[in-house]
Amino acid sequence: MTGVRQASTAGGTRTAAARATMLIRTRLGLAAARPTLPAPVVLVPTMGALHDGHRSPLRVARELAGPAGSVLVSIFVNPLQFGPAEDFDRYPRSIERDIAVCAEEGVDAVFNPDRSQMYPMEPQVTVNPGPAGRLLEGKSRPGFFDGVLTVVLKLFQLTAPDAAVFGAKDAQQLALIRQMVTDLDLGVQVVAAPLRRDPDGLAASSRNVYLSAAERESALALSRALTAAAAAAGQGAERSMAAAQAVLAAAATANPPVRLDYLVLADPDTLAAAGPQYRGAALLLVAATVGTTRLIDNVRLEIGASDRSRAPESGGGSC
Repeated sequence: MTGVRQASTAGGTRTAAARATMLIRTRLGLAAARPTLPAPVVLVPTMGALHDGHRSPLRVARELAGPAGSVLVSIFVNPLQFGPAEDFDRYPRSIERDIAVCAEEGVDAVFNPDRSQMYPMEPQVTVNPGPAGRLLEGKSRPGFFDGVLTVVLKLFQLTAPDAAVFGAKDAQQLALIRQMVTDLDLGVQVVAAPLRRDPDGLAASSRNVYLSAAERESALALSRALTAAAAAAGQGAERSMAAAQAVLAAAATANPPVRLDYLVLADPDTLAAAGPQYRGAALLLVAATVGTTRLIDNVRLEIGASDRSRAPESGGGSC
């Protein structure tokens, strides 16, 4: 692959010339390569199928690392976070293109282990995400965050990063990872990369490739609902939620329909649902299924202060 060099167990040093992306597939290779990566080392955990939304986290990581530091990307489709009826087997995998994207964005190394490398034995101990991990996605997908936090903790242990970058689209995941880092004294700086939207407003996601043209058109209701909520946020929580609900109610009768899982206005720190009298910073989170594709989205709002509320942004990036 152009711009990629395989890791060896002999280690080595990186020259100041052209930055080549090192491909690492084993724990042994990672153990040998990790000491050759100049600090600070910034990790970007992904499940691959990299799209334009991933470029922002990669660029955030490159900026954090600086010209002298290193960016390390992990690409691993984590089986622990997929339920029995979910899309693990058909989750998109495109390692050749993924590495090309990483090379374009100045990534120093890609860790792309298979299942036997990440889980030499079936794990008996996993990370409990706590009460906040049983809400929203955790309620709809039991065990999901146990799997997410377990693999993130393993990646932190294996790669020993100084910082890690995660996309803001997965807002609940981001909050739980930050809580895990705090509670377990992991000493890793966790940085959010802004959520990126495609030109039509749909939040960038690896799963968007599953959508037909008609399904994608229906799916745009998610971002429209968030935009409507943002426009009404200055009028209070009830009006803001009602505006979003009206958009999604209409989308439920579209062809194909948008099947709403949840629409929740939450405290951005605890993720607890905000009541009708809530004022201040809030996070509006939505999850829905279109066809067979589950999609999530979110927007930050300032409830009760119209001059500070804003619609979903079109820039930034997402994992």
